[in-house]
Amino acid sequence: MSDLRSLLEARTGDGSLPGAVGLVAHGGAVEVAAVGSLDTAGTAPMARDSLFRIASVTKPVTAAATMMLIEDGLLALDLPVARWLPELAAPMVVRTPSAPLDDVVPAERPITVADLLTFRAGYGFPADFSLPAVAPLFSELQQGPQPVQGVTPDEWTATLARIPLLYQPGRAWLYNTCSDILGVLIARATGQPFEDVLAERVFEPLGMRDTAFAVPRAKLHRFTSRYRASADGGALELVDAPDGQWSTLPAFPSGASGLVSTVDDLYAFGRMLLGEGSYEGQRLLSPDSVRQMTTDHLTAPQREAGSLFLDGQGWGFGGSVDVARRDPWNVPGRYGWIGGSGTAAHVVPDTGTITVLLTQRELSGPTPPEVMREFWTYAAAQH
Repeated sequence: MSDLRSLLEARTGDGSLPGAVGLVAHGGAVEVAAVGSLDTAGTAPMARDSLFRIASVTKPVTAAATMMLIEDGLLALDLPVARWLPELAAPMVVRTPSAPLDDVVPAERPITVADLLTFRAGYGFPADFSLPAVAPLFSELQQGPQPVQGVTPDEWTATLARIPLLYQPGRAWLYNTCSDILGVLIARATGQPFEDVLAERVFEPLGMRDTAFAVPRAKLHRFTSRYRASADGGALELVDAPDGQWSTLPAFPSGASGLVSTVDDLYAFGRMLLGEGSYEGQRLLSPDSVRQMTTDHLTAPQREAGSLFLDGQGWGFGGSVDVARRDPWNVPGRYGWIGGSGTAAHVVPDTGTITVLLTQRELSGPTPPEVMREFWTYAAAQH
């Protein structure tokens, strides 16, 4: 495709997507395209300030807030989280990953803040979803792209404490749950609601005016509908409308997948990372904290348990780090993540590139849809 708009219009034109917003930035050059509609009915055109559920793109934001508290001295990477989360003071671990839930042994060491940031605490999704210790993550913890319903952070953490770890702390990379635990940890360490900490420490300094855990009534006209592919391959199925689950603040704000945002808000977050923690004269993080976030911390054996999600990638804090040059866009050092709602945001420190793609169509699995591959290939070709 000759330009970003043409690339995205090809996918909205063939019915793959109702609409999309994409951004590719390098230095002072910024290309943005908003195409299609907010919904399949075409009730309003997509715009640059349209709001999307960003799902797992929430994770890097949660990690950044955690690093701010570490710099403040409220948290420390090597400290056990039981200091703030006493429910997790004596976790049990299934004897082997395939063992039943009642075949457990004590954890060999405490869970630390670093374990949560690197997703090596022992909680989360492995490559094999059929393992017995995975089922409670869905049935009891409500892990996934939808908001947790009907429980407070304290109630959720109490439930978590009754579920055994799948691996001993530090042994394996497991997806998702650690970011939700970090949200609870941040709230308890600060004595403030998690959503208030993010607003005060991240969103306000970066001018991320539209990023939050819910969309206020005055902004619902800018909020996109969310869809998934139908089982028969026909028309897209509506999952959530603008006045649905994200129209009110949840009792449990998810640090793993709860935020809504816009392309420019995520661009500001990317600029802060490329600025080594600085944004328009303000310092939010130290350069060392940003380097820790954007550096791969995993060994090959630790990646194997979560290999369903990590393809040619390692893991920093809250996001993946490409470790091998495989496709045009897999540049070693590229940091970011994709969300199950069809969103993605990355930075490439070596080239100074930021990419953001927002769509309304859920991913069908861990493999990015074709539009993301086309988008990343296009972005790589520009710089």
